[in-house]
Amino acid sequence: MPGADPSLSGPLPWLIAWRFLRGRGKSRLLNGTARAALLSTALGVMAMIIAMALMTGYREDLQTKLVRGNAAVIAYPVGAGSEDRLTPERERRLLAIPGVRRLGKVAYGQGSLSSSKTPEALEVVLRGVDPGGGQLTATAEQLRPTPEGIPSAVLGKDLADRLGAKPGETLRLVALGFSEGRPRFHYQSVRVSATFATGFAEFDRSWVLLDRALVERLMGGITAMDLLEFTVADTEEAPRIADEAAHVLDPDFVVTDWRQLNRELFTALQLQQRVLFWVLGMIVIVSTFNVASTLVVLVRERMRDIGLLGALGLKPSRLQLVFLVYGGFLGAFGTLLGVLAGAAICWVLTTFELVRFDPEVAAIYFINSVPFRVELWDVLEVAGFALLITVLACFIPSWGAAQIDPSSALRYE
Repeated sequence: MPGADPSLSGPLPWLIAWRFLRGRGKSRLLNGTARAALLSTALGVMAMIIAMALMTGYREDLQTKLVRGNAAVIAYPVGAGSEDRLTPERERRLLAIPGVRRLGKVAYGQGSLSSSKTPEALEVVLRGVDPGGGQLTATAEQLRPTPEGIPSAVLGKDLADRLGAKPGETLRLVALGFSEGRPRFHYQSVRVSATFATGFAEFDRSWVLLDRALVERLMGGITAMDLLEFTVADTEEAPRIADEAAHVLDPDFVVTDWRQLNRELFTALQLQQRVLFWVLGMIVIVSTFNVASTLVVLVRERMRDIGLLGALGLKPSRLQLVFLVYGGFLGAFGTLLGVLAGAAICWVLTTFELVRFDPEVAAIYFINSVPFRVELWDVLEVAGFALLITVLACFIPSWGAAQIDPSSALRYE
C-alpha cells in the first residue's frame, strides 16, 4: 500500500508476535491450548534427549570398555612360531608409528577356577600378560609369585565375588592345553593378588590375568595365541595405525582395529539410535497439532487486531509471519524446556547410576550400568527437528490468517 506506515516493516512482526504471546487471552481456551502446546513439545523433546543420551552413552561406554580390555589395534599371528617374527627392527618401527604409545604381547587360554567357598569350577579366560604391557595388564608386583613359588593371579571383580575369593587366597586352576599333540588338563594353584574392574561384564566375570610365560606353559605352547596389542593415544586413529602396522608386519600377522572387530555391533547400535529418533519424534509431531490449534484459537480471538493491522498497511505476507513467529516462539520455549529437563534427568541418572543391571543381565548388555551422555550434536539435531516440525505445522493456520479481509475482520464480533 503506497501510504503504509514505514514502521510496519522491519522487526514489527516479531514484536507483535511477542506481544500476542505475552498478552492474556480473552478466553481460557487460548491459555489452555498454549499451555498444552508448550508442555507437549517439551515432553517430546525431553523424551528424545533422554533416548539419544541413552544410546550415545551406551555406545561410547561400550566402545571405551572394549578398547580398554582388548586394545584399539590387535595383530594376530599367522601360523605358529610368532615369537621369532617380532624382530627388534619390527618392534622399533611399530613404536615409531605416530599415535602408538605402547606395544604388548598377550597369550590367551581357557580353563576353570575353583575356591574353597565355591568348589564348583567356573569357566574362565586366561589372559597372559607382561607386566605393564598391552591394554588390560597388571603390575610386576601383582604378577610376582609367592615365596613358595605359587603364581599370582589378578581376577575380575565379579569373578572374585562369585568365587568368594579375597586377595591372598589360593585357588585351584585347571587349564586345557596340549601336550605331544594331544589335549591335556594342566593343574595349577594360583594366589589371588588383586582384582580389577573394567565395568565390562564379560571381562569382570570371567577373565584372569596371569604371567604370559605361565599361560604359554599351561597351554602347551600350541593353543596359546600370542597377540600384539597396541595402546594408542586416540582410538579414532586406530584404522590409520592398523594400516601402517599391517605394512610392517605383513605377511606374518593380520592386523585389525576395534572398528573392524565390532563393525556389526556398532552398526546395529547406530541404526537402533536412528530408528529410536524417528519413533520418539512422533511425540513431537503430535505436539505440533497443539501448536496449530493454538494458532487457530489466536486468530479467532485477535480478529479485530488482524483487521486493524491490515487497515494500517501490514502486508498479508508479514501478517502471516506474525503467526509463524508466534508458533515458533511456542515451539522454541517448549524445546528449550524439554532440553533442560532432559539434560537434568540424564545428569541424575548418570551421577547416581540409577540404571543398573543385575549380573545376569549385565552379561547380556556387556556393561553394569548405563551412562546417559548428552552430546551437543544430539541436542542440536533434536532441537532443529522440533523447531522445523513446529514451523511447518504453523504454516496453514498462519496462511489462513493472512487471507482474512481487513474490513470483514474489523466487523467481527
